Amino acid sequence: MSLEIALAILPEDLQKPVRETLSQLDEALCAGLGENRLRELVTVLAGSVFVGEALRRDPQLIGRLEAGDELERAPASAQLSKWLEAALVEVEDEAGMHSALRRFRRDRMVGIIWRDRNDRADAWVTAAAVSRLAEVCVEVALQWCERHYEARWGLPSPDEEGRPQRLVVFGMGKLGAGELNLSSDIDLILAYPEKGETVGGRRCLDHQEYFTRLGQKLINALDAITEDGFVFRVDMRLRPLGEGGPLVGSFNTLINYYQDQGREWERYAMLKARPVAGDVAAGRELLETLRPFVYRRYIDFGAIESLREMKTLINREVRRRGREDDIKLGAGGIREAEFVVQAFQLIRGGQMTELQTPSLHQALSQLVALDMMGRRDAESLEADYVFLRDLEHALQALHDRQTQTLPEDALERSRLAFALGADDWTALCERLDEVRQRVRQHFDSVIAPEDEAGEGSEETSLSEWRALWQSALDEEQALALLDEHGFSDANGALRRIRQLRDSRTVTTMQRIGFERLEALMPSLFATVAEVDNPDVTLERVLTLIEAVLRRTAYLSLLRENPGALTQFVNLCAASAWIAEQLARHPMLLDELLDPRTLYSPAERDQLDEELRSRLARLAEDDEEAQMEALRHFRHAQILSVAASDIAGARTLMHVSDYLTLIAEVVLQAVVRIAWRALTRKYGHPQARADRPTADSDDEVADFLVVGYGKLGGIEMGYGSDLDLVFLHDAEPQGQTDGPRKIDNSIFFTRLGQRIIHMLTTTTPAGVLYEVDMRLRPSGASGLLVSTLEAFADYQRHQAWTWEHQALVRARAVAGSQALAARFDEVRREILSRPRDPATLREEVLSMRQRMREHLGSSAGERRAGRFHIKQDPGGMIDIEFMNQYAVLALSQRFPPLMTFTDNMRILETLESAGQLSAEETRALRTAWLDYRNATHRAALTRAGSLVDAERFRGHRNAVTARWQALFETSAEANSARNDIE
Repeated sequence: MSLEIALAILPEDLQKPVRETLSQLDEALCAGLGENRLRELVTVLAGSVFVGEALRRDPQLIGRLEAGDELERAPASAQLSKWLEAALVEVEDEAGMHSALRRFRRDRMVGIIWRDRNDRADAWVTAAAVSRLAEVCVEVALQWCERHYEARWGLPSPDEEGRPQRLVVFGMGKLGAGELNLSSDIDLILAYPEKGETVGGRRCLDHQEYFTRLGQKLINALDAITEDGFVFRVDMRLRPLGEGGPLVGSFNTLINYYQDQGREWERYAMLKARPVAGDVAAGRELLETLRPFVYRRYIDFGAIESLREMKTLINREVRRRGREDDIKLGAGGIREAEFVVQAFQLIRGGQMTELQTPSLHQALSQLVALDMMGRRDAESLEADYVFLRDLEHALQALHDRQTQTLPEDALERSRLAFALGADDWTALCERLDEVRQRVRQHFDSVIAPEDEAGEGSEETSLSEWRALWQSALDEEQALALLDEHGFSDANGALRRIRQLRDSRTVTTMQRIGFERLEALMPSLFATVAEVDNPDVTLERVLTLIEAVLRRTAYLSLLRENPGALTQFVNLCAASAWIAEQLARHPMLLDELLDPRTLYSPAERDQLDEELRSRLARLAEDDEEAQMEALRHFRHAQILSVAASDIAGARTLMHVSDYLTLIAEVVLQAVVRIAWRALTRKYGHPQARADRPTADSDDEVADFLVVGYGKLGGIEMGYGSDLDLVFLHDAEPQGQTDGPRKIDNSIFFTRLGQRIIHMLTTTTPAGVLYEVDMRLRPSGASGLLVSTLEAFADYQRHQAWTWEHQALVRARAVAGSQALAARFDEVRREILSRPRDPATLREEVLSMRQRMREHLGSSAGERRAGRFHIKQDPGGMIDIEFMNQYAVLALSQRFPPLMTFTDNMRILETLESAGQLSAEETRALRTAWLDYRNATHRAALTRAGSLVDAERFRGHRNAVTARWQALFETSAEANSARNDIE
């Protein structure tokens, strides 16, 4: 009765074949099963002819599996190894080893299918179980072969460091990912560390010959078909040079091959490489060496084209063989889902090290964590991928065959529908169609498909631009085309295009790079023709194209992303500075992909978290990589600010705030890196007896970076340098507490030097910031890092008035918060000291006059009607000097004047203190904002600080009027008024 109940769970068309299978099994097998186990057995037999055959041949199999708890859960690798080693312990010949391996594999596969069909394992768990089984079989078989042939061939010589050498077995494809399907081939690459000869055997073999023979024995142990079947079918075609290459290669051979001859599809294959047997540690070292081949350090959009080419070849083969129903290779199948994830890995894996995993499952979760794929899209793609893998497992469980083609047989279709929980074959196909359609949409969104109906077809609107680029138009036609599209100097534009086309760099390009250039240029010209200033824009964009001709992945980026191409051209049209930045740092092109982030600079917490995340991916002692990451971060963030500035999405104040904020976040990171490096080497400096010590190695104690000038005043521009002063407040006579003790003063000097080195060293990504340290006590002749006490003493007794003016705009920007508070106390003390107004006025005016003479416009420029926005009378520096004078003269009576370091809020505070009328404040604020806006625009367009004198006449009059009122119509003020009049 129990059997009838169990059979009742099946559709009618499956009950008969399962009943027949049960009748062929040992009666005691079914009689000994409980009701639940019997129902599970029926479920498995409905979906797997292979399991039925295995149980018919070995009636005790279920009992052994149950005793090992394999019907409930997958055994760990250690347990699998223990079982297989025990099965081989008495085996003395290859035939016996082959038989034991195959029986072991058969038993484990029955357990895996049992758990899979009875919902005790999802697709990922099943794939992991098959992968563990394969790894154990490969490793134990390899060990058996090594022992068995040791007497004949000996063992390899140790490497140069005296370590034993073994064969290294790399799992590729799904084995490398740990995601094998139920009846998968295993793709392997075999290698060995170093050349040499074997020792201890009857014959001495060269390592190449020894490892080749060993590899052949291993493959035969796994792949040969005997009366017991096979263990795993082995595919060696992914090795260097494929079937025509040596079976086994030394590490040096592999390194040289991939560096010199490695092709794009081999990069794709190496994504999933993982050492699975033999000398696994040595294998990991080799993969680390090959990592730059797989994961480019730059954003590699050329990978999309390579994947598309691979997919095109697959599609042709599918059509040729009539395999459109192949759920792996067909449209919307397993391979397309994998390509979506692997495209991100290839493109961004060099920078986002979290993506450097052979596992698709892990990589997909990282795409969400890194905000590179929306959670909803990722969940949808994963769910559909799991469905396809479940269907693949069900297909392969039928007969233990490597197949992904849907069956024609009605009974097998019914078995699949039941295994997937569908009502019938039609329902299963409907669901499969929906899944494949969604997967194809994901695929198309990432890897834009070529027109498969007519590959290579192009939009007719680009045909004329293509003809222009390829010199297919005669000169008259070319000039007419350029003139028609708004080029004012068509001759110059044509000459520039032909100069690039005929350049040696272009004519000697490799095929793939030239093809990418050919594909991009027509679209580039068409986009340039749409802007208002195509002549200037063409020169700017071609300068960048010339800069990236040897790094053609950037050409692919622009070709593959029309939105990025449009952003690129528009930004170049609007700003010479942005065009120069992009040409100098092509990696910034990646920032053009998402207008949401390009035109919306991140807030402080986001900036800090993003930079910390980037640096966390790097080794702590890899200073070169850290410096490159810092520069890329800074360039990218400033590009974002500039883009939003041009688009009018950010006010002037916000532009300066963001530029200052970027500098602060970078400075804090640099200080942390430098602090950690020095404390690892020397320990922590001794704190003063009354000061707390650092709570952690990451906390910067008793050290402070003070920002002056535009950084301190929160008014940075696009090209601003950093005016810095370094202070410390540790024990002056103390030492560090590390194994290599040094005096505190030496420690902080080296800390300051390291910070300056990280900021100013020129790397491939340029300079982080130019640094000016001349505002430190005693200027260039003073100590690089002063104690707070020495700084305060200098300010009290030796500092010039101009140094106190500079202190108005000084504030702590990085380092110890406790020391920052003590610095602020010193600053307030100095600024609020009583001063003689007449003496102060005279010294401020004297300094201002010297600046005008040395930095303002020349007499000739003034006669030509030019005005220097910053330095001429009535300009920005006059406003700054009036504010600084007011803070120094009035802070004793009006302490709020010391609160702020930026000119806008100092003006507002002066109004609140009754020192400026509302009308005067409004006039100065408006002048200041317009001047600052003009300097930002001048920086972006490379226009300089000289403008037409009439442009700001009203502002100059307002500023000079206030200057005269403040300084009582001094001779200098009268001179300033005369300059304007």
